[in-house]
Amino acid sequence: MEAYDRLKRLVEEVADDMQKAIGGNKAAGTRVRKAMQEIKNAAQDIRVKVLDLGKSAPPGA
Repeated sequence: MEAYDRLKRLVEEVADDMQKAIGGNKAAGTRVRKAMQEIKNAAQDIRVKVLDLGKSAPPGA
């Protein structure tokens, strides 16, 4: 669950810079791209953990 909370926090943190980037702020766009890479990695971590949960679940669960 902490991995999911981290993902949510990363998305929330990038919101202001996203609005600035939409407004044309190039530095904010760079920060958004960096944050999106972190979000991608966090989402991949969650994906792997969920896949492992499915593999370790008892049959028929």
